[in-house]
Amino acid sequence: MSSVLIIGAGGVGQVVVHKCARVPDVFERICLASRTKSKCDAIAKQLPRPIDTAQLDADDPAQTTALIRSFKPDLVINVALPYQDLAIMDACLETGTDYLDTANYEPRDTAKFEYRWQWDYQERFAHKGLMALLGSGFDPGVTNVFTAYATKHYLNEISELDIVDVNGGDHGRPFATNFNPEINIREVTAPCRHFENGQFIETPAMSEHRSFTCPDNVGTYRIYRMYHEELESITKNFPTLRRAQFWMSFSDNYLKHLEVLRNVGMTRIDPVMYQGREIVPLQFLKAVLPDPGELGPTTKGRTCIGNIMVGTKDGQPRRIYIYNVCDHEACYAEVGSQAISYTTGVPAMIGAMMMLTGKWRGKGVFNMEQLDPDPFMDALNRHGLPWTVMEGEGIPW
Repeated sequence: MSSVLIIGAGGVGQVVVHKCARVPDVFERICLASRTKSKCDAIAKQLPRPIDTAQLDADDPAQTTALIRSFKPDLVINVALPYQDLAIMDACLETGTDYLDTANYEPRDTAKFEYRWQWDYQERFAHKGLMALLGSGFDPGVTNVFTAYATKHYLNEISELDIVDVNGGDHGRPFATNFNPEINIREVTAPCRHFENGQFIETPAMSEHRSFTCPDNVGTYRIYRMYHEELESITKNFPTLRRAQFWMSFSDNYLKHLEVLRNVGMTRIDPVMYQGREIVPLQFLKAVLPDPGELGPTTKGRTCIGNIMVGTKDGQPRRIYIYNVCDHEACYAEVGSQAISYTTGVPAMIGAMMMLTGKWRGKGVFNMEQLDPDPFMDALNRHGLPWTVMEGEGIPW
């Protein structure tokens, strides 16, 4: 049995804590920490067993180091902001503690998604005999594992990958984001990059789209090509890939609101002067938009996220689709969060479980596709994210 420190008490953190609390034979002791301790305490009251809570400014490695030394976790699960990844990794190195997150590091002043800052920690973690697991959410995370599972069981060689993320949910608000508004809008407005013939090609944000009909009657949606961080690690670890793309669904209503906000400067991430003080427009916008954690009670519909992969098996061409469908209302009934938080939080718990039980172990910094996919895929079925494999002509692409 092990102990975990979970940093971050947003929608994803709520899911992670709920799921960890239900596996007491692995997660014996749990501490939930956030800048706002009252949020941790409110989540703790929902759980079937007691946990510790703490106030923490995760931007401050000294505070994180002190909390780790006080609680003595075997693993830190970071579901705070991506800006804080490096500070938390530094604290883990200082205290000799394993590390896990769900999204790669981003500098506050540049909307740039790269793993290089965290990959640079490889030697330091390996030298101390520690393991850091990066991107243990759904995308990135499960999508990486889907790729590894396909190449282990269905394809001797993979040449094409299309990751398709559809949110068929409706929260009933005129405009809201399904996870942290600041991170979501930075991601969506960044230039698109897709991988083709050995290099990344940059195109304007949201400039390429197509129609996609999801399986299991989820519906037909317009999906837009955009850059997502798992493309960087997957193309590195699967060198036979000739093309890799990421697609996400957006409604016309969402895009129209976003266009207006961009046109009036509200998505800027550089400071502007207002009444004698500096403010960042996007951070102000985040403060006035609906809190994604409050969308659960009103969100209806389903998500459909998966990988369409092309390659060969025993010299013959093969095409498969591995996907998960998740229901917003069912997620809220189970853990009090909608499916966007659920599909990120459950894989974070499973990744932690893989590390703590020794099914995934190593020294250094790892992306999900570098580890054995089988125990993780089995755990997805057992802990709320069952998946389906589709082959051949039925694949909707």
